[in-house]
Amino acid sequence: MVYPLSFPTQNSVVTVTHPKNAIWVIELHNGQDNRLVPTVVEALKLALDAVERDWREQWRKVQGQKDKSAGRGAVILVGRRDQDKFFSNGLDLSFVHFNGNFFPVTFNPLLDRLMRFPIPSICAINGHCFAGGFMLSLACDYRVITDGSKRNVWLCMNEVDFGAPWPHSFAGIMNAKIGDARVRRKIALEGHRFTPQEALESGIVDHIVTGNTAAVLAKAEELALAVGVKAQEGVWGLIKGDLYWDALQGIKRDGRASNALVEDEAAKARL
Repeated sequence: MVYPLSFPTQNSVVTVTHPKNAIWVIELHNGQDNRLVPTVVEALKLALDAVERDWREQWRKVQGQKDKSAGRGAVILVGRRDQDKFFSNGLDLSFVHFNGNFFPVTFNPLLDRLMRFPIPSICAINGHCFAGGFMLSLACDYRVITDGSKRNVWLCMNEVDFGAPWPHSFAGIMNAKIGDARVRRKIALEGHRFTPQEALESGIVDHIVTGNTAAVLAKAEELALAVGVKAQEGVWGLIKGDLYWDALQGIKRDGRASNALVEDEAAKARL
C-alpha cells in the first residue's frame, strides 16, 4: 500500500500516513475546526478499513512463527497538523437535526468500529475537543492531550446547554469509559469545560504534553510503540468486544427513523 492515502480521493478531508512500521496516523483536516459532517465520518471509516487491511496483511505473515513482532500495530487519530486550536469542534447539527438516521446509519457505526478496532487506537488531542469530537476521542483506547500552554484548550460535551439530547451510543460509551459517576455527571449534565489538567485528573485523558501538535503526536507515537505489541496475538479487538459489550449493545439501540419528523418528535419526547 502506498502512503499517504486520501479520503475521499477528491477534496480530501482525511489523510492516512504510515510513518513507522507499527504505526498509522489518521489526520482529520475538514476546514480549521474539523466539524464531523457525514463526508468526514465516512472518510474515517474508509481510513480505518485501510489501516486494518494493511495491519492484517502483516499479521497473517507471522502466524505460526515464533517471532510475531511484525504483527504489532497501533493507529493514531489527530486533528489537522498545521494548527494547534482544534482536534474537532464536534458534529455539524445542520446534518443531524434534519437527518433522522444520522446516528444509527452514519455516526454510530464509526464509534462501534473504534470500540472494536483490532489494534490500539490513540487520540492525539491537539486542540479543542467538543461534543461529537469528544465522543470520538472516548471511543479510542487512549487519549493524549496538549497542556494548552500555547493557547487555551477545552474538552466539553455541551449538548445540555443548547438542548440536544444524547443518543444511546453516547451514554453507553460514556458509561464504559468514565468510571466515576461524579465525572460523568459533570460531563453530561453540567456541560463542564475541562482544561487538560482537569481532564487528566478526572481520568478522561491518559497523558498530558507540553507543546504543540508535534509534541502531542510524538507522545502518541511513543505510546503507540509501547502498546502496539499487544496487537500481535490478534485478540485486542475481540477482548474489547466483551469488555465494552454493554456499550456496544447501547449503540444498537439508536433505531432508524422513517423520516426526519419521526426523529424530531422522538427527540422532543426524550427532553
